[in-house]
Amino acid sequence: MKAKTGRLKLTNLTKEFGNGSDRVIAVNNLNLTIEPGEFVTLLGPSGCGKTTALRMVAGFENPTKGSVQLDGVDLGSLSPDKRPMGMVFQSYALFPHMSVYENISYGLKVQKMSKTKIREAVGELLDSMSLEHLANRAPNQISGGQQQRVALARAMVVRPKVLLFDEPLSNLDAKLRAQMRIEIRSIQRKMGITSIFVTHDQDEAMSLSDRIVVMRNAVVEQVGTPDEIYRKPNSVFVADFIGRSNFIKVESVKAGKVGTAKIVVVGKELEVAAHEKAIASSEPVLLLRPESVQVYAAKKASSTGVGQGKVKNVIFYGPHVEYTLTTNQGEITAVVSDPTFEEIVHIGEMAEFTFSPERAWLLPSDAEHNQEIH
Repeated sequence: MKAKTGRLKLTNLTKEFGNGSDRVIAVNNLNLTIEPGEFVTLLGPSGCGKTTALRMVAGFENPTKGSVQLDGVDLGSLSPDKRPMGMVFQSYALFPHMSVYENISYGLKVQKMSKTKIREAVGELLDSMSLEHLANRAPNQISGGQQQRVALARAMVVRPKVLLFDEPLSNLDAKLRAQMRIEIRSIQRKMGITSIFVTHDQDEAMSLSDRIVVMRNAVVEQVGTPDEIYRKPNSVFVADFIGRSNFIKVESVKAGKVGTAKIVVVGKELEVAAHEKAIASSEPVLLLRPESVQVYAAKKASSTGVGQGKVKNVIFYGPHVEYTLTTNQGEITAVVSDPTFEEIVHIGEMAEFTFSPERAWLLPSDAEHNQEIH
């Protein structure tokens, strides 16, 4: 059986700009291995280094130190056009004098593929991206969203070993962006192309990725699957950046069973899953996602409730109700699914909040994880 290609290894990848007091470290010792066919997203706020990292992989930036290897071959001496990669930019960068069909087929013509195979390859992407009726139009005759789909098709059609995405969906409206996420992932899986996607959008990262690399201030905070990043973040920063969070200060903590801690919160003792550094932390905090918190009217509350608070705000969305409670532990947000009208607690009323300990996660307030990732 032929071995899969597209294994990308980044070793101590570092990029510095400027000298002396003007020196800025854009990426600091990035270590990451991406397996063939894997879809990895670099996620983080503006200025965290994710785009610079992508540009070093593509060859548009030379690393200050470190290396980029593809299937065991160091790419340091290769210019961008010599690297077996395709890149999709935030701007469309289409050839204005070519039709949609000609734009998509351009790379295949350069490879001297037969006309029959070109028609098959281009036709498949035109159909999957709903562009077949636009094949003969010029870029200035189609919408921005359609232009972006053409750019995606042009990069994918040559079946590169690695596909790089630099925030390609940021110019699209919300509905089209959601649709394109599905299309990108479906085609990527079908073709089995190793992919790196850069974004600051959490929804894009969660819905597209096999693994997410969360970056902050030029370093990696955490690498993990979407579920790991969401359910067991390494730090308060990651927890706060990915999704919405409640952070509750605990009154005491001690070791429990392996991977757990016994804590006292709101005067109640609970055993919860815990980050390995949480027990030794001077100020551990309990992470509760809003959807893990249940809210009941205080007069109807069961004895298993954790604490009480006053309802500050209620928003009815139909499928769920979002509460903001004012409590002794600060404001707590809860998202309660499918409540009946009688179950809704109104603004100004006292409510009880409760949660399953299995849905909570204890972490250190000051966790820093800039360690080497393999």
